[in-house]
Amino acid sequence: MAQNSAIEWTGSTWNPVVGCSRISDGCRHCYAERMARRLAAMARSARERGSDPGRTANYLHVVDKCGQWNGKVFLDRDAVNDPLHWKSPRTIFVNSMSDLFHEEVPLDFISDMFAVMNRCPQHTFQVLTKRPERTAEVAGRLRWTPNIWMGATVENAQTVGRIASLRQIPAAVRFLSLEPLLGPLPRLPLRGIHWVIVGGESGPGARPMKKEWVTDLREQCVSQQVAFFFKQWGGVNKKKAGRRLGGRTWDEMPAVTVPPRRRHRVGAQGRQVVLR
Repeated sequence: MAQNSAIEWTGSTWNPVVGCSRISDGCRHCYAERMARRLAAMARSARERGSDPGRTANYLHVVDKCGQWNGKVFLDRDAVNDPLHWKSPRTIFVNSMSDLFHEEVPLDFISDMFAVMNRCPQHTFQVLTKRPERTAEVAGRLRWTPNIWMGATVENAQTVGRIASLRQIPAAVRFLSLEPLLGPLPRLPLRGIHWVIVGGESGPGARPMKKEWVTDLREQCVSQQVAFFFKQWGGVNKKKAGRRLGGRTWDEMPAVTVPPRRRHRVGAQGRQVVLR
């Protein structure tokens, strides 16, 4: 079954793939790794009690004895068809506990997941990767129906190059997750990008995010008519830090429907957003 997500910009998660490996500085305090460590411990405890650990057993394959990613992924073929059974429309974060375009995920498995997404037009699927170069390489072998959004994580100036790869992908909605934001990103190349999510790192050891970095990104989005979503300030206590910027929340979303010409929607805060 789907997990209801606490992530502000989505509704549910779908994890036919679990496991990953660190690829850039944004991975240092990976939330998914921390969660995988906890789920693996739950699975071990269940087995010791003689209970069925269910899908938490998947995580036993992907973390080492120290509770860190071991570089392997686990493919849960039983989970691939889950969205076919969800009748009510929902927004779904694809592989929140992995990266669909990790080098260890076979293309045929990716294709199987895309086939399910193609068959579920009532849902919106949000795919997020730190490996858009691979996505661009295989994009021509996948069917990009309008309900599949494709995003890339960009956490600092060293990872801005991922945007060029993302722009090659024929998704109806292309988005950036600037989380954890670890430095300023002036003059971000936003042409062909429809949505920007910004958030600070949270949890133990969280690295601070400066207000001026966030304000500058908001102004870039406003000036270029890109939907802007401010997720959180982050920190050790992210709830206390909140998610207000300039006295308000920013919850803009891109358009879901994709008519043949330029398309418009009114953002969550009343501002019109143009998808190019």
